[in-house]
Parts: sequence; C-alpha cells; structure tokens
Amino acid sequence: MRISIDRSSIKGEVFAPPSKSYTHRAITLAALSKESIVRRPLISADTLATIRASELYGASIERKEDRLIIHGVNGKPNIPEDVIDAANSGTTLRFMTAVAALTNGITVLTGDPSLRTRPNGLLLEVLNKLGAGACSTRGNERAPLVVKGGLKGQEVSIDGSVSSQFISALLIACPLAENNTTLSITGKLKSRPYVEVTLEMLELAGVKVHTDDSNGTKFIIPGKQKYNFKDYTVPGDFSSASYLLAATAMTNGSEVTVKNLFPSKQGDKIIIETLSQMGADITWDREAGIVTVRGGGQLKAITFDAGATPDLVPTVAVLAAVAEGTSRIENAEHVRYKETDRLHALATELPKLGVQLKEEKDSLTITGGELKGAAVHGWDDHRIVMSLALAGLVAGNTTIDTIESVSISYPDFFKDLAGLGAKIEKISEE
Repeated sequence: MRISIDRSSIKGEVFAPPSKSYTHRAITLAALSKESIVRRPLISADTLATIRASELYGASIERKEDRLIIHGVNGKPNIPEDVIDAANSGTTLRFMTAVAALTNGITVLTGDPSLRTRPNGLLLEVLNKLGAGACSTRGNERAPLVVKGGLKGQEVSIDGSVSSQFISALLIACPLAENNTTLSITGKLKSRPYVEVTLEMLELAGVKVHTDDSNGTKFIIPGKQKYNFKDYTVPGDFSSASYLLAATAMTNGSEVTVKNLFPSKQGDKIIIETLSQMGADITWDREAGIVTVRGGGQLKAITFDAGATPDLVPTVAVLAAVAEGTSRIENAEHVRYKETDRLHALATELPKLGVQLKEEKDSLTITGGELKGAAVHGWDDHRIVMSLALAGLVAGNTTIDTIESVSISYPDFFKDLAGLGAKIEKISEE
C-alpha cells in the first residue's frame, strides 16, 4: 500500500499512542501472574503477537473497550499446543523464548521473513547455561528456535552490546527459575533504558531483582518468586510521539500539542531535549503530561548518540536533513539489527529526497538542505515509513510504499497526521 504526501503545516491536539514497550511487558508479566487488568494497552501487530503467544502458554486474555482482562498461568506456563509465531516482533520472540524455558516440554518459536534474519545466539547460549535446552533449527542463531524447559538458574554473563531484549527476557524468566541467578553484563549495554523499563515493571509485579555493582551491570535474581501484577495503565509512547513532535518542528506554521506524555523510564523521552538542542520551540508540562511544539524556526545540526535510544534514529535523521549544518548520528551499529538495517535504509532513501548523507559502520553523517519530492521505499519498516512521511511534509510531492507496516507500533499514525491537517492521500494499487 502507498500514500502520497504533500507539503503541509499541521495544527491541533492529539494523544500520544500507548507505549509499545510497556504494553509488551505488561501483557507478559500479567500472563505470568494470576489475575490482572492492563488499561489503555497499545493494540498493534507487535503487541497482538505477544497476546497470542501468552494465550498459547495458557493465559486467558479478554479485550474489553480500553483494557485487557488477563487470567494468567500463575508462574507455570503450559507447553504450547502450536508453534509460537512472533510475526515481526523481536520483543515477542525474545521474551517468549525465555518464557519457553519455564515450561515442562518443548516449544517452537518463529516469525516472519524479516524476524527470521535477526540474531538470537546470545540468548540461546545463556538459556542453555541456565539449564534449558535452546537452539536454532538452522544452526544460524536465527528463528525458528526450539526451546526445552528446565530453567534452573546460576551465575552467567551475557554481552550487552547486541540487544537489550536479551537481558529483559532473562530478567523476566529467571525469577521463576528453581535457583537464584546472577546475570553479569559484559561489553557496553546498548538501549539501557529498555532494561530500566523492565526493572520498573518487575517491581510493580512484586518481583525482586538486586543490582550488585555501581555500574548496574550485575543483576542478582532470587529464584522461586511469584508474579503479582495487578492493575496497570500503560503510559504514552515517546518513540511514537517523536514523529508528531518532529513533524511540527520541521514545518512552517505548525503548532501541535501532544498529550499523555508523562515522565517515565522511557529513554526516548530524550526527543524533547534533542528538539530543544536543535532550536525547536518546545515546552513540556511534566505534571500534565503535555508537550507543545511550534514550527517555523530554523533547526540546527547536532551530534546524536544512539547507544541508548536506537528507535529515535530515523526521526533524528530526518530532522538532521532539514537542519542547518552537518549532523552526526553515532554509536548506532545496533540500529542495523532491527526490522531492517535502518542505517542502510535511511542512507538509501534520504538521498532520493536530495539529502547529502554518508553511511559508516556505526554512524550517519547528514548535511541539511532543501528537500525535494520523490518516490521512496518504506522497507516494510514502520519507523522508516513514519520518518519518510515527515520528510514528505517538507519536500511535498512524495510517495511512500509499504505503509501498512505502521500497524507494528502506531496503527493510527496516518489518521492522526491527516487529522492535524497533513495533506495525505492513499494510492490504489489497482
């Protein structure tokens, strides 16, 4: 499916969609508890994959208006009756692979063609050391994966430089292991805020995880714990909101207020500071959870370290494309291991819009300038599609394909953007 997008200004108020990261964790922890309610969850392709997987492990999940009523497995997931299909969701695959190690049998997990290219070797290696049996059917560390239950717990280490999802998955599963687990992180822990979100949610579920060093890279996890996740409301998502905030800052005559953005452990809240550093007119009422942006000012180039916040890279890249001067996005090699190689996707598509860009192993160097309309490819990646849509608001006369991928994290993205006045038209494929 394709859309055309023309030069636009946007005005109005909109609610930030619920956080995908918090929704994944809330559903998983609720499924491992006894009785829970999750309010205002994000219902998207990714979180539906987590719901389906949780149900295969024995949880009963009922959708009622703006909430999920979850009857969980009380710490004892069943052997799934079918293969767990995580679709395009890396979070689902990694979390549910660790949960599989808690069953009394064998679980098979897979996903779509894109997900089957993403590495899982480090997680499989640690699960094996912890007493489970875990392997890739093709022997290449990628799904399909087979996991035999038997998680016991002991002292293990894992390289934190590939994906924080491995660490979060282990932090979720190990409290239910027979013995205590000590998990040491080697290398530089990428995307640390996502681990902080996991720890925050575990505490809400009544689970204890102790940090044993000043760097926060050694976790002591007592075994034989119980999950008691009760009643939880999902906060707004800063990564999804980043597209609305950036779109406003980039376009003349725009003024948008985004609601439901309260302080939290989300690393992507740094988008507010980033926009301010670039010279955007932006204010954040933290108590009210309201961010207001006014467009029209000239944005300035920055250096952006993507180590902790890889999901912001597409947003910042497009902001850099219209900023004055040369920006650099660095410490970003892990961005290559998402739904697609996002560094390469941006380096391929942004030059079509007139952007000067240099791609290196772990960085992008982008010189801002005047954008021109073009036909660009969305790479079946929700974040690439949404970031290119921002560029289209400035360039005008731009078409983007594979737009259905926004269902992964922000199903109402184009609806919300059009509601704010963006000139968007779906193009028939017939």
